[in-house]
Amino acid sequence: MKTIRFYTTIIFLGFIFSGNAQFFEKLAKKAEKAAERTVERRVEKESQKKTDKALDEVLEGKKKKKKKKKKAKGPVIGSSDSTESENSSNSGVTVERAPDFEPGPVTIFEDNFSRDNKGDFPAKWDTNGSGEVVVIEGKKWLRLGGKSLYIPMIKGSLPENYTIEFDMYVTGLDRQTSSQAWIKLFLQDAKLFESPRSFVMVELSPCPWISSPGVLEKKENGKRIIRNNIGKDYRDVINGKSHIAIAVNGPRMRVWMNDNKLVDIPRLVPASANTFKLFVQGLRDDPDKDEVYITNFRVGKAGVDNRSKLITEGRLSTNAIQFKSGSDALLSESFKIIREIANVLEENADVRIKIIGHTDADGSEASNLELSKKRAVAVMNSLVNQYGIDKNRMVTDGKGESNPVASNTTSSGKAKNRRVEFIKL
Repeated sequence: MKTIRFYTTIIFLGFIFSGNAQFFEKLAKKAEKAAERTVERRVEKESQKKTDKALDEVLEGKKKKKKKKKKAKGPVIGSSDSTESENSSNSGVTVERAPDFEPGPVTIFEDNFSRDNKGDFPAKWDTNGSGEVVVIEGKKWLRLGGKSLYIPMIKGSLPENYTIEFDMYVTGLDRQTSSQAWIKLFLQDAKLFESPRSFVMVELSPCPWISSPGVLEKKENGKRIIRNNIGKDYRDVINGKSHIAIAVNGPRMRVWMNDNKLVDIPRLVPASANTFKLFVQGLRDDPDKDEVYITNFRVGKAGVDNRSKLITEGRLSTNAIQFKSGSDALLSESFKIIREIANVLEENADVRIKIIGHTDADGSEASNLELSKKRAVAVMNSLVNQYGIDKNRMVTDGKGESNPVASNTTSSGKAKNRRVEFIKL
């Protein structure tokens, strides 16, 4: 009986061990699958993190690019008011600059091509090449050809003092734009298309890829006097709309692009060079390539340039410096010409001047002499205190009523006698 129970127990335990083995085997397989799923989930999670990070970098990068500020390319197109303020975000310093181009008030020649038909060459101009009137945003412009000379048909010669200005639009520039593409501003002695013997030329390059942005040249009687680089980089400004301005005062010539002065030379223009011409070369004739347009062309007669007169003639007498009656206190309208004198001294470090005050004959001779001396000192102090001119470069004197230039019996004559004289020493 015990033997039968023993064998029965053994058989029962065998079934248990066999069942447990199967159970553990299944449990092991489930654990293995669970582990595989855990690994898969971790891989998926890590992959998702990397994917999200990559997407975040892309999206955030785009946002940063949108927020990125563009660098300023220079002054805006067009003329400014009498005083212009520029703020520097780096230093917090405010710089005030007064543009010194003033259009000649008396119009000699003017053309905005409004009376010319689209596709025609303008009636008030002459050329040895090609050109046509086009319409851009409702406004008429003259498109300049690839190699052509353009002459505004101005009656007679230009006066001694005058200004020229026009709007220019340059577009279609790319890396195939020639380094020999030029927009040339000429003052010549030749009236039409003959070769000049005396001229001054300012070359402006529309090509943004070359290192030399422009050239200045002067010839007199067939001999080259000056050929030099302009030395100011305007290439970012010339691509698009800009304003060109030229001021001629006897031999002095100044050229601006927008409010940037590119040229200012006191003895540049030959006396016989009194015809203006515009020349272009090296432009591609393909549509939408190297396009140059001009409009709003105007020539105006201007007054005497005080700066040029002082430098070239060595003497300047002016009634534009005003004082309170019987006083040496300067009035505000005086500071324009005082600023011009300051510019002369700043640009010509070796120049010294003598400032002489003059009065009319009202009052006693002694008081007028003393007043004229005080007024000369007031002008000198303005140059020192407002414009930083070294006091040692100036001397002062007063002549009172002793040297009149007009009669002291009339109000207009008295006004002429109340003057300040500058003499280059």
